[in-house]
Amino acid sequence: MDKNTLIGLGLIGVILAVFTYINQPDPEEIRKQQELAQQELEQRQAQAAETKAEEVTESDEIQFELPEGFVEKVGEEGEVVVDSLGRIVYVDTVRNVDTVLAVTPKVVEEKVTKTVATADFSGDVISIFNDKLFIEINTKGGVVSSVFLKEHQTYENFMKNEGTDKITPLQLFDSLSNQQLVFPKGDQIIQTGNKPFEIVQQANDYLELRHVLEDGKFITYKYSLTPGNYHMNYEIQLQGLQGEVLPENVQLDWQSKMLQTERLLSEQRRTSTVFFKGVGESYDYLSEFSDDDYSPKTDIEWVAFKQSYFSSILKPENKFKKEGAQFSIRNIEEGSEFDEGYIKDYSAKINLNFDNTANGSVKMNWFFGPNDYYLLKGYGNNSEDIINLGWGLFRWVNVYAIQPIFTWLSSTGMNIGLAIFLLTLIVKFALTPIQWKMYSSSAKMRILKPEIDEINNKFPNKEDGMKKQMEMMTLYRESGASPLAGCVPMLIQMPILFAVFRFFPSTFELRQKGFLWAEDLSSFDSVLDLSFNIPFYGDHVSLFTLLMAGTTLFYTMLNSSNMQQPQQPGMPNMKVIMYIFPFMMIFFFNNFASGLSYYYFLSTLISILTMVLIKEVFVDEEKLKAKMATRKAENQAKGGGKGKKSKFQERLEQMQKMQQEKMKNKK
Repeated sequence: MDKNTLIGLGLIGVILAVFTYINQPDPEEIRKQQELAQQELEQRQAQAAETKAEEVTESDEIQFELPEGFVEKVGEEGEVVVDSLGRIVYVDTVRNVDTVLAVTPKVVEEKVTKTVATADFSGDVISIFNDKLFIEINTKGGVVSSVFLKEHQTYENFMKNEGTDKITPLQLFDSLSNQQLVFPKGDQIIQTGNKPFEIVQQANDYLELRHVLEDGKFITYKYSLTPGNYHMNYEIQLQGLQGEVLPENVQLDWQSKMLQTERLLSEQRRTSTVFFKGVGESYDYLSEFSDDDYSPKTDIEWVAFKQSYFSSILKPENKFKKEGAQFSIRNIEEGSEFDEGYIKDYSAKINLNFDNTANGSVKMNWFFGPNDYYLLKGYGNNSEDIINLGWGLFRWVNVYAIQPIFTWLSSTGMNIGLAIFLLTLIVKFALTPIQWKMYSSSAKMRILKPEIDEINNKFPNKEDGMKKQMEMMTLYRESGASPLAGCVPMLIQMPILFAVFRFFPSTFELRQKGFLWAEDLSSFDSVLDLSFNIPFYGDHVSLFTLLMAGTTLFYTMLNSSNMQQPQQPGMPNMKVIMYIFPFMMIFFFNNFASGLSYYYFLSTLISILTMVLIKEVFVDEEKLKAKMATRKAENQAKGGGKGKKSKFQERLEQMQKMQQEKMKNKK
């Protein structure tokens, strides 16, 4: 490069420097331009955030009302607290725990938030919900910590909200309940109940959690809800545990303390236990009264933690293996911290039946809902058998007669009390021919009573018992009467009598339905609360029970003439027993469902009216007496009282001859 070129380049540089210095902007103008640029940036960010929020709302299409008792959590400086994903954290003021109500798109970009386990690690409570259920899940252990039923409420809240449309969701169980995986791995036993789980995906009705072990090995829980259902889909996945964990050793340890939901805790405890169904078998259950344990002998189709009107039922897609399975029920110890408000301790150790631990999964259906017969029957797994409708013949009467009629009546929208009244009328109308037969038989026995007394006086000695029986049988045969004719119709009615004894305390349709002075037909009706407790009676007076006992006593008085005095020494006096029975009912039924007492009251009242109607209109005792006398005379004229004998009478004669021969040989 020559001298002239260097001089030229130097001059150009000087000119550019002078031009730049002369044309540089004023500092104040620079500051204004920076402020404008910052304002434009903030506006663009706000517009982007608003657009994203609109997209989330449109994609979700969910209108969710904040549950009662939930408020936004506020920090020390008054700011609203959010979690690591930017969601608002709410405080459940009822249980004093934090939770997140996710209002996010159904599909969320996969993102794992690391949770570090510390000594005081308590986990985060995450909530999923649909129109039936509100479920809280804790990231500590990934357990279902609480379940709320939106359309139902406890008896206490039912009375508080009486006269309003407000419903305080019923809590089925709280954080004392949990489920965890238990399996041996190497020289240690892994229990996931205290392990930290990470959020993988989350939406209003979906939650996926993961516990990372090491080297790409992990355990995944998937929870999902579908609209209009009381069940939650529950899936457990194992990844990378082949060679270290045997599939047959993976168990689910399910523990629960169900909460009181009804008026009388003692009655809930009386009907609560663990139910289960073995493959190819009918349902079975543990003791409802005492502590009990059971190891199943066959594989299991489902396991249910059942209380009086609600249950938690776990059903696998395939089946649970019997190996290592164990079910138990424990009564709450009197005076313990759980004696008030908790029903029982439920426990089930379940072999999940994994096919492998490399990438195996088990899918289950977890039901949280009412013991409604047709709701459970709709699942097609016989879980409706947990409803105590009696056994054998009594259950058949309820399932095929009482339940369909009552469900049809209540489905019309009429008051449940009126439905019970119509059900009683239908049942009593169907049994009218039987009651007519009973009354006709009792009328014949009243007509024969003088002749029966004459025979008893004729054979006062015990050794003449056979002769007396022979005379009695001849009298009955000739007159067309039978002492058993009144017993057979009574036996026909007994299945219905015992069936309704199981039906009304178990049917969900009665729960929190009022009639007259009874605010809840599934519980006792109290017209007077006592300030003290009467042993075997209670601390209240049930009016339906008193009415039932009163009508039973009156019915007993009307039939007292039909009751025969015992002829053999040492035999109980049935007349005395029948008069004592109505008073015993007062003590026995005082704490029972008022719907049951109401039914028995109506049934006995209708029986009284029917009996009076039959007596006054259909059965003329004078005509019946003349007819019996004519028949007796005709039989005697035909054979002198020695007409064709029944097989029973022939056997009596043979027994009499044998007895006479025996006495003769003894002499």
